[in-house]
Amino acid sequence: MRYPPGSLVILTGLPGAGKTTLLQRLYGLHGAESLPVTMGRVVVIDSFQSRQHWNGRLPWAPTPVRRAVVFVTHVSRIRQALLLGHSVVAHNRGCSRYVLRGFAWLARRHRASFHLLLLDTPPEVALAGQQARGRLVAPRTFARHQRRWQSLLARVRGGDPAPATGARIVDRAEADLVAAIVFDGARPTGIRPRAGNESSPQ
Repeated sequence: MRYPPGSLVILTGLPGAGKTTLLQRLYGLHGAESLPVTMGRVVVIDSFQSRQHWNGRLPWAPTPVRRAVVFVTHVSRIRQALLLGHSVVAHNRGCSRYVLRGFAWLARRHRASFHLLLLDTPPEVALAGQQARGRLVAPRTFARHQRRWQSLLARVRGGDPAPATGARIVDRAEADLVAAIVFDGARPTGIRPRAGNESSPQ
């Protein structure tokens, strides 16, 4: 999969969809990193890295405060990588309009193109993924993720990737075929998306 140099690619999907697994396979991550991983001019940022960084360091804080600190750390790391002119592949579980608009603003501020890579997995498969990794999402929270995810998928399939420059949808089988994410500006090659699975503003 190819993108312009200096792009911000946000990999998103339902909790348990396999986003972290994909990054681990492509970049040789072991899952215990607490800092972003730099490979040449590409920085790989998984939200779990920020959770690892703060694990056990805020025992006094309520859960919402800890989540907010982790998210701010995650976004700050993406901002720092863009500021230094790196291409960025970042995992982000949330896909609400406000979160995506924030990433779009961040990309514009640093003159980077913003792309979405959506890993589309059935809810039951995502739940099985949560169980396999031992990190279950509360039912109400998962239901909220499902609503936002379905809304995003519908917009992208309808040809509207906004606020991203472009968006690509892959299922688990297609994700398994991805050999690399390359930032060289060449014409995209490799996986051919299903009809309606790749879009950009007209």
